[in-house]
Amino acid sequence: MQTHAIRIHEYGGPEQMKWETIDLPEPAAGEIRIRHHAVGLNYIDVYHRTGLYPTPPLPCTLGLEAAGMVEAVGAGVSEFKAGDRVAYAQPPLGAYSEARNIAADRVARLPDAIDFEQGAAMMLQGMTAEYLLRRTYPVQAGDTILYHAAAGGVGLIIGQWAKALGATVIGTVGSEEKAELARAHGYDHTILYREENVVERVREITHGAGVPVVYDGVGKDTWLMSLDCLRPRGMMVSFGNASGKVPPVELGELTARGSLYLTRPTLMTYTADSAEMRDSAQALFDVVQTGQVRIEINQRYPLAEAAEAHRALESRTTTGSTVFTV
Repeated sequence: MQTHAIRIHEYGGPEQMKWETIDLPEPAAGEIRIRHHAVGLNYIDVYHRTGLYPTPPLPCTLGLEAAGMVEAVGAGVSEFKAGDRVAYAQPPLGAYSEARNIAADRVARLPDAIDFEQGAAMMLQGMTAEYLLRRTYPVQAGDTILYHAAAGGVGLIIGQWAKALGATVIGTVGSEEKAELARAHGYDHTILYREENVVERVREITHGAGVPVVYDGVGKDTWLMSLDCLRPRGMMVSFGNASGKVPPVELGELTARGSLYLTRPTLMTYTADSAEMRDSAQALFDVVQTGQVRIEINQRYPLAEAAEAHRALESRTTTGSTVFTV
C-alpha cells in the first residue's frame, strides 16, 4: 500500500522536510501496522533533521512519537489485534507518517480515557519526565529541584509530577508569560533567566544550600550555571542540547563544586527493555488519569506542515506540547 510521510533527503533546516508518497509493505513477523491519528513533535526531531543525532540512511522519515489504531499484525503477534488503540515514543524513526510498521514490543496500549492527541503529545515528554523524576534522581518529598525551560512540554509535566511527589519546584523561563504558565503547572518559583541571576536566585530560594538535582535539557548555555546551582554531592542531569552541545567537560569542575555527580541519560536507554517501557508508560497514564498531570497541547499543525512547526519550536515560541494532525 501507499501512504504519505515527511522525509529528509539531506540534513539541514526545516526546508529539507518533504511531504512524499511512500510504499508501505505488509507488517513483518513481530510487527504491527498503525494508522496514525496524531503525531508528536519533540526537540529530538530537530537533532535528527540537522544530523546532530544519527539517523537511518537518507532519505528517512522523521519522528519518534505517535498514537493511533492498529490496522494489521504480522506473524507471531498475539498481544495486539486490528482496532486496538496504541501509542509509542520509541526508535526507529518513522512517526511523521500517515501509517507505519513498527515492532509490537515498542508499543503501549493506550487507555480509552486518553484520546489520540493526548497520547501523541505525552508519550515521549511524559516518559522522559518519568525516568528523570523516578529513576535518574528519584525525587523525594521535601526536595527542592531546578528544571530549565519550565514552560516547554517536558517542563510542564515535570512541574506537575514533581509537585505531586512533594517537591519544591524551581523553573527557569524566558518571559513573564511563560513564568505564569509554569506557575500554573506546579512551579513554586520561576526565574526569568534573561533578567535575573539564576545562581543567586537559586541560592536565595534554598537559603544558600543549593539544590540536590538540576534537570538541564538546554545544554551549552546553561552548563556552568547549572553546576553552580547544585549543593555538594548534587546531581547534574544533562539530558538535552537545545542551545548546542555541552563543551568537553573538565572533571575537576565537579570536584571544585563539591564532589558533584554527572549523568547524560536518554529515554531510549531507560526504555530499551519492553517491560520497563510499558511500566514507564503505565506510570504516566496513571498520573494523567488521576488528574495529577494535565497534558497541555498548545499548538496543532497538519502533518504536511511539519516544517512550520519546526521553525516555531526552534524559535522558542511554543509552549507545552505540539501535535500534528493526520
